[in-house]
Amino acid sequence: MKKYSFLLFSLMCVAALQAQNGLRSLYSPDKSVKIVVGLSPKSGEPFYTLSYYGKPISNGKLGFKAVDADFSQNFIWKQTTTGASDQVWKPVWGEVASIRDNYKELTMHLENSSGKMNIHFRAYNNGIGFRYEFPDQPRKEVAISDEVTEFTMTSDHTAWWIPGDYDSNEHVYTTCKISAIDNTPYEKETSISTKHIVDRYAVQTPITMRAANGTHIVIAEAALVDFAALHLMADPKDLRFKANLIPSAVPNIKSINKTPFHSPWRAILLAKNAAGILNSKLILNLNEPCKIEGDLSWIKPQKYVGIWWEMHVNKSTWDYAGSQSAVSFQDNLKPSGKHGATTANTKKYIDFAAKHGFDGVLVEGWNLGWENWFGKWKDEVFDFTKAYPDYDIDELSRYAKEKGVKIIMHHETSAAVPSYERQMDDAYAFMKKHGMNSVKTGYVGRIIPRGEWHDGQWMVNHYVRVAERTARNQIMLDAHEPVRPSGLQRTWPNWLACEAARGQEFNAWSAGNPPEHETILPFTRLLGGPMDYTPGIFQIEVNQFDPNKKERVHSTVAKQLALYVTLYSPLQMAADLPENYEKRLDVFQFIKDVPVDWSDSKVLNASIGDYLTIARHQKGTQNWFLGSITDENARNFNVKLDFLQAGKVYEATIYEDGVGADWLKNPYPVNIRKIQVRKGQNLSLQLAAGGGCAISFIAK
Repeated sequence: MKKYSFLLFSLMCVAALQAQNGLRSLYSPDKSVKIVVGLSPKSGEPFYTLSYYGKPISNGKLGFKAVDADFSQNFIWKQTTTGASDQVWKPVWGEVASIRDNYKELTMHLENSSGKMNIHFRAYNNGIGFRYEFPDQPRKEVAISDEVTEFTMTSDHTAWWIPGDYDSNEHVYTTCKISAIDNTPYEKETSISTKHIVDRYAVQTPITMRAANGTHIVIAEAALVDFAALHLMADPKDLRFKANLIPSAVPNIKSINKTPFHSPWRAILLAKNAAGILNSKLILNLNEPCKIEGDLSWIKPQKYVGIWWEMHVNKSTWDYAGSQSAVSFQDNLKPSGKHGATTANTKKYIDFAAKHGFDGVLVEGWNLGWENWFGKWKDEVFDFTKAYPDYDIDELSRYAKEKGVKIIMHHETSAAVPSYERQMDDAYAFMKKHGMNSVKTGYVGRIIPRGEWHDGQWMVNHYVRVAERTARNQIMLDAHEPVRPSGLQRTWPNWLACEAARGQEFNAWSAGNPPEHETILPFTRLLGGPMDYTPGIFQIEVNQFDPNKKERVHSTVAKQLALYVTLYSPLQMAADLPENYEKRLDVFQFIKDVPVDWSDSKVLNASIGDYLTIARHQKGTQNWFLGSITDENARNFNVKLDFLQAGKVYEATIYEDGVGADWLKNPYPVNIRKIQVRKGQNLSLQLAAGGGCAISFIAK
C-alpha cells in the first residue's frame, strides 16, 4: 500500500512538472494539421507552432497585456483538457445544404500573479482556431491594452491584403511578397470618405497567402463579439504578423470585458490550393449555433432592385432639394425635380420587380435628413419614421403589397450611432406597420460617440445589437460600412449580408475596381461572410446621364452575370436601371433565373487574382448554375461537367463574351447559345479580357 502511494505521488509530480514546462501536441482528425503548444521555460510565455502535412507554417507568442495586469508571461500550466467533436449541422441558407464540424481540441489552463487565462485550440483538417478564455476569478474585469499574438511565417509568401484601416474596408487589394508589404501608397486614396490608417505596415484580416509549394494560408478572425476587431502589424523583415486590436475612445484600452469572457477566435485556414480555401467552412464552424428561437421560415434569401445606382450615376439625388446644401429640411426646401425616392419613381421600380419576379425594391433617400449631413459629424441627422413630402409611404406600401413585392427599408445612420439606437424600436415598428421585413443599414462617416472607430469594440457590439433587435422583429439585415463579417451569419441567420469591402459603386465615381478585384474577394473578405456587392451593371460606361463622367465598370457585361455565381450572397441586387435591362431582356434572363440559395457548390478552377470558376446546385431542384470570371487577361477553359446528375439531360444556356469583347475596348457583346449536355461531358469556355461566362443547366 505504501509502495502504491509513493508511486502514485511520483507520477503526480512528473505530470505536474510536464504540465508546467512540457509541450503538448494536437493533431487534426486526419493528422494533416499539427499544433504544438507550450510555455517558454525561462519567461513562462505561451507559444505555439503549426505545421501542415509535416511542413512548418507558423509560430509565435500568445497572450494579452492589460492596463493593470500581464497575461502574456510568467504563467504556470495548471491543467490540460482535451476533446473532440464530429457533427453535421444545416445552415438556414448558404453555399451548401449541410456542413461537417469535425475537430480535435486542447485547452491550456494557465495562471500567473494577474489571474487565470485559458487558451483553447481546435485543429481541423483545413486549419486551426484558437481563442483566449478568462474564467470566473477574483479579477472581475480585464481592460486589454494589447494582444501579443504572433503569426510568424516560415517563408516569404505571396500575400493579398488591404491596409489596416480603423474606419474602412473599401480598399483595392495589393498583391506582393510579405517582405514588400507597405501601405504608404494608400495615403493617396481620395475616394474613401472616412479612413484611418495608423501605420505603414498595418494590414487587415483576413490576409491570404500562397507558399511556393502551392499551400494557401489565411489568417482570419471568427465570431467577433464584444471585442475589438483583429488587424495585424506586419514585420516584413522577420515575416511576422502581430495582432493589432482597434483602440477604443478610452486611452490605452482596446477592449474591456467582465470575467468570465472569451475573445473571438483567431483562425488559420490551410489548403493545398486556392480551391481548398473556398471550400473551407472553418470560420462558420467556429461560430455559435443559431440563437434565433422558433420558426425561421421568415428568413428568406432574395433578389432585389432599387433606387440606388441612379444616384451614383447622377440621374437623381438622395436629398429632396437636390443640393445637399441646406442646414435642415425645415429651411423650406423646394423640390429640385431630381429627387430619386418619389412615389412615382418607386412605383416604376415596384412594377419592374413584379414583372420580372424580384422579391424586393430598395429605396434610398426616402426619409428626412439628407440635407447637408455628409461629413458634418452631427449627432442627430436622420429621422427613420418620417418621409419626404414626395414619398407617400402609405400608398407605396399598399401598392407594393398589391404587386407582391416587398419594399426594403434603408437606414443610413451617418455613423451617428446613439441616435440610431434611440430610434431603432420606433423604426422597426414603422417597418412592420408598412409591411417591410428587410433593412439596409449604413454607417458612412466618422463614428459618434467621438473617439470610437468602425472596427472598435463599441461598434462591434452595436452591429450585434442591431442583428439581435432585427431578429426579434423578424427583420432581415444588410449592413453597409460595418466591420468585416466573421461568420456570425451562423448565429444570426437574419443577417443576410454586409458590404465591408470595396463594392460596385466605386466604379461610378472613382478610379474603380480593377478587373482582378472580383477574383480576389472570394479568397479574402468573403471568407467571413456574404457581401452585398451589387452586380449586374449593363451600362458599363457610366456617362448615361452625365457626359462629363469618364468612369466605367471594369468588366464585360458577361462577367457581370457570372458574378451572381462567383460572389456568393443570399442577397443579390440587379443594380442597374430598369431601362438598361429592358433594352437587353435576353441577357437579363440569366439574372432573373439565377437563384440565391444553394445545396452544393463546386470550385472547378481557381487562382487568386487571376480567375475563378464555380458551379452551384440550386436548392430544391436538379438545376445547376455556373459562373466563370477572369482578371485583365483573356482565358480559355475546359470544364468537365462531373457535377451534373447522372442519367439526366440538361439544357445549358450559355451567356459568354461575344466576338471582340474586352472590358476596356468593347465590354458589351454577349453571345447566348443553348446546347444539351450530360454528366461527364467537357465544355469549352472562352473568357475575354476582364470577362466572364454564366451558364444555367436546367434539367429536362
